[in-house]
This record gives sequence, structure tokens and C-alpha cells, in this order.
Amino acid sequence: MEVVVVKFRHGGKPYYFGPGGLELKRGQGVVVETARGQEFATVADPKHEADEKDIVTPLKNILRIATERDLETVKKNEERRPEAMKICKEKIAARGLPMKLIDCEFTFDGSKVIFTFTAEGRVDFRELVKDLAAVFRIRIELKQVGIRDETKILGGIAPCGRECCCAGAMPDFKKVSIKMAKNQGLSLNPGKISGLCGRLMCCLSYENEYYAGVSKKMPKMGSTVGSPEGRGIVVGENMLKMTVRVKIEKDGALIYRDFPLEELRFKRSAEEEKEEPAEESGEE
Repeated sequence: MEVVVVKFRHGGKPYYFGPGGLELKRGQGVVVETARGQEFATVADPKHEADEKDIVTPLKNILRIATERDLETVKKNEERRPEAMKICKEKIAARGLPMKLIDCEFTFDGSKVIFTFTAEGRVDFRELVKDLAAVFRIRIELKQVGIRDETKILGGIAPCGRECCCAGAMPDFKKVSIKMAKNQGLSLNPGKISGLCGRLMCCLSYENEYYAGVSKKMPKMGSTVGSPEGRGIVVGENMLKMTVRVKIEKDGALIYRDFPLEELRFKRSAEEEKEEPAEESGEE
């Protein structure tokens, strides 16, 4: 089934809509019908084949291509945002609420403003809603999100020097674990494997499948291996080049050599008494 993929914000989750007979272009503004009324969105892919099982039926069509008036409405709503953020922060401070405001958004039709915040626990913001409603005189919604969501909304430059994955190119959070860092031979120092949110970096999952497979074939650090230059101790490994660095004692001196994995022989497990070729190591 041919669908149109749209996003409601940069780096956001993609949503499917029917083309509605419209000729659309990538990056074009459109107006769509959602659960909270008409909303402005940007076309991420004007033609996309999707499996019917991945589509929530009935599939809604794009209502129209955004007009100049629609674009002006979006601009005005965005211009209202800084002042709304300021007012909300003042009301939060006045109430002494333990919450951190991170974003606000006016719906396309201007009938509601949504304030997004983080907090360590649950916050009773009922009186805050009344304060805000008295100022804006429209519907007020307060939404609490987690620390990873905060980074996704605010964005930033990751340790790699690029935009945070969650903010720019990752619609949904991926599951990450400390084991992924171990598989890749990374330092387990939290400061080196954590993103701006303070949690494990999302990119740890990108190449985990490769490293998880290769790590099973590699000898363990500190283990004894047989090499073309004699027996030695494993002191390093390069899972991209498939090489292992070995420390060998020779003629009373210590030397370090990098060997291709297939040139080494080592035990697959402590129970095994004979050494086996490296290419068979760790295979299940």
C-alpha cells in the first residue's frame, strides 16, 4: 500500500497517512487530522510502500497542502512559545514545584498549549494548571517525560561531535545495555559511554550484533595463546581488523606482536585440554 510519511517535529517519529490524491514533495508542509485535531506536519517521504499490518486502520488521508495562511499560523504559534515558557517557569517557581520545564507547544488551531517537563517523581500540578489557564485562557496540558526524552526534545551535540541520535535520526529509543559496551571492548567508565542524558549512549546498539559475534571468537584478555613466535599472553584485540596483540617473552625480553586471529591457537574453555584453531573458537 502506498502511503505518505510525515513527521510533526524534527527527529520525531514518522506517521503514515494516505496521499489523498495530492502530489507531494519531500519537506513540504501539510495539514493532517489527528486525535487532537488538525495538525501541521512535514512530508518526510511522499511515496512509501508499507505493509498493511504496519498501518493503523482506517488510514487517514492528508487533508491539504499547507497554505500561506497555515504557515503563518505555525509561525505565530512558534513566536508565542518563548513568552509562554517564561510565564510557566515563573508560575512553577511561585508554587515551588520540583519540576523542570523543557518545552511547550501550541496546537495548530491554538486551542491548547502543552507544557512538557521532567521531575524526579510525581508532581501535583493541579493548582499550576489553574494558574496557567487564567493567563492563557485556553486548554492546558502538562506532560511529564523521562530524562532521555528531555535530550531528544532539546537536542545537542553528542561526544562524537554530531547531533544526538535521539534528536536527529532515531524516531524511537533503542534498548541498550552495559553488555553492549563490553562486547565492543569499550571503557566501562560512565563518562565515556554515556550520552548527554547521562544514560548509556543509544549508538551502542548500532554495531552490537557484529561485535557480539566476533567477541565469541576472540581469546579472552590475559589468556595464554599459541602464536607463530611462541606462547604469549593476550593484551589487546582489534575486532575490526580481527587481530590480537600478544605479549611474548623471548630471550629474556618482552615483545608485543599483532597477529591475525586465524594464526593463533588457544583453548575454547578451561575444561578443554588441547588447543584448537582460533577460527573454531567460541562457535556454538
